[in-house]
Amino acid sequence: MIVRMAGADLRRAADLLASGDWQAAHQIVQDDGSPLAAWLHGIVHTLEGDLDNARYWYGQAHRAFPGRDAMQDEIAAARREAAAG
Repeated sequence: MIVRMAGADLRRAADLLASGDWQAAHQIVQDDGSPLAAWLHGIVHTLEGDLDNARYWYGQAHRAFPGRDAMQDEIAAARREAAAG
């Protein structure tokens, strides 16, 4: 079942990505149906090295896939969006 998580959960996922813990972030975002969660999910799969899956999730977030080299900027931007609520 896909649900929308509380904003605090997605902020936590973004913070986990920033600290390098993509596995824990994945546990949070995988059941959330929001565009922000899809973006975070795309970041997770990029960090994991599953670029085909990452492209899929970026598409679900209605975002262009920027490639692996942009992940630190993507994480920073996602953290700002999650903080804004």
